[in-house]
Amino acid sequence: MVDNENGLGEITVWKESPVFWGLLGLSVLLLVFIHYEALSYMVKLWEGREEYGHGFIIPFITLFLIWQKKDQLEKIEFERSWLGVVLVGFGLFLFYAGELSALYTVIQYAYIAALYGVVLSMMGWKAFRVIWVPLLILLFMVPLPNFLFNNLSSYLQLISSQIGVAVIRLFDISVFLEGNVIDLGVYKLQVVEACSGLNYLFPLMTLAFISAYFFTGALWKKAIIFLSSIPITIGMNSFRIGVIGVLVEHWGIEHAEGFLHDFEGWIIFMSCVAILVGEMWILSKIGKDKLPLREAFGLDFPEPTPTDAKIVYRRVPKSFYASLVIVALVAVSVFALPDRKEIIPERKQFAEFPLAFDGWTGKTGILEQIYIDILKLTDYAMIDYRGVDGGYVNFYVAQYDSQRKGSSAHSPRSCIPGGGWRITSLENRNIPGASISDIPLVVNRLFIEKGESKQLVYYWFQQRGRIITNEYLMKWYLFWDSVTKSRTDGALIRLTTVLKPGQDITIADKRLESLAKEISPVIHQFVPQ
Repeated sequence: MVDNENGLGEITVWKESPVFWGLLGLSVLLLVFIHYEALSYMVKLWEGREEYGHGFIIPFITLFLIWQKKDQLEKIEFERSWLGVVLVGFGLFLFYAGELSALYTVIQYAYIAALYGVVLSMMGWKAFRVIWVPLLILLFMVPLPNFLFNNLSSYLQLISSQIGVAVIRLFDISVFLEGNVIDLGVYKLQVVEACSGLNYLFPLMTLAFISAYFFTGALWKKAIIFLSSIPITIGMNSFRIGVIGVLVEHWGIEHAEGFLHDFEGWIIFMSCVAILVGEMWILSKIGKDKLPLREAFGLDFPEPTPTDAKIVYRRVPKSFYASLVIVALVAVSVFALPDRKEIIPERKQFAEFPLAFDGWTGKTGILEQIYIDILKLTDYAMIDYRGVDGGYVNFYVAQYDSQRKGSSAHSPRSCIPGGGWRITSLENRNIPGASISDIPLVVNRLFIEKGESKQLVYYWFQQRGRIITNEYLMKWYLFWDSVTKSRTDGALIRLTTVLKPGQDITIADKRLESLAKEISPVIHQFVPQ
């Protein structure tokens, strides 16, 4: 910057005073204090789940990228931004909403929003534009809401299984795919959640976003670099599954377990990175903005401050003071917030669920521990009822006393395809004469097929006195009831029957409707209203 006042052409650079840094550090510490519980839970997820392990380095990457723009920021005089104050207020409003509902995901995003607001109110829009992308990278450290994670994981498991089987067949190996189970004859490979590829996808998307930021080519090239991380991950994860199948077929089961399994995963991730680099090399060679990769992917360091520059210390903008006051008031209010304990109503255990109804007799079943660990349910019942017509209906209900930390009912629409079943029809259906606590029973009606086998499925979400068929509406009521009732308990209820070859589907409908009418009067004893 040229100092026009004295006309000497003197270079002026803007620096932060110790007071400025102290106020900024205080605001960040207060934000961490306000959101501490949710941030601690986020760090636990980084430690416990491979998909989010990259979260530890993201704050340091953001700080480095901001430092990289130091020379540009020194030339800009910070300005007030009342929009930043508004953003702080919005973020802290989200905090209260998340705190009242005790939904950690809401509080984690509230922290990011409030942090953005503090920075914007401190430096103004002109300077904020210089570092908004490094700040945006912070979003990659926040774990996905659990229901989105589960749906995405189920979808990727299916795709990876299908492509993996295609790879195995390229080696002239006979293989049969049933949902997420790859049957090699001598051994069955289960493509579980850990093999969905999300442990590659999230870190690679973060790396691709940072790579696109550094890439100096056209915007469309940057978009390709970032978005290509998705097909690269799916393709390479599927290839890994296929290679594991080939290795198991020829050299034994140890290639699907233990060190070799993990080592193969590391090799695949590094291969994903190599493909990403190769893609950037190709993009740097095409279009009007051709550059050597070394120049197109420029990792520059900031220019040193000129030794003869005039140093001017920044004044703290009024908008930053306003943001700091708001943050401080909310921090004080945290002590006054009541300790909202979740209400878990009393109910009967499903071990007491009736095994006999008019025209129906039942036999209890047991879930394998691996599924109990995945579902994280509180209580469940799995009962096979036999009707007077000799047909069977499988009754399954999963109860969750709390769904605050992401443990919630898995939608059959996501889980059923994992077993190799194809959903051929889906609709809502009113069950005549059936109601739960005077609320008419409405269910999702699924017709599913696998080869020659056919089944009819009814399911719904029984949630704090509501009968819900829409998964996303269920999440909204989960948030609302957590705030207004301090409750997040609820259940998934599912009825399934098998159709015999050539059997009229109306028979299956009548069978499920009959049992639904019988169980509906007692549901409220086991799933509180």
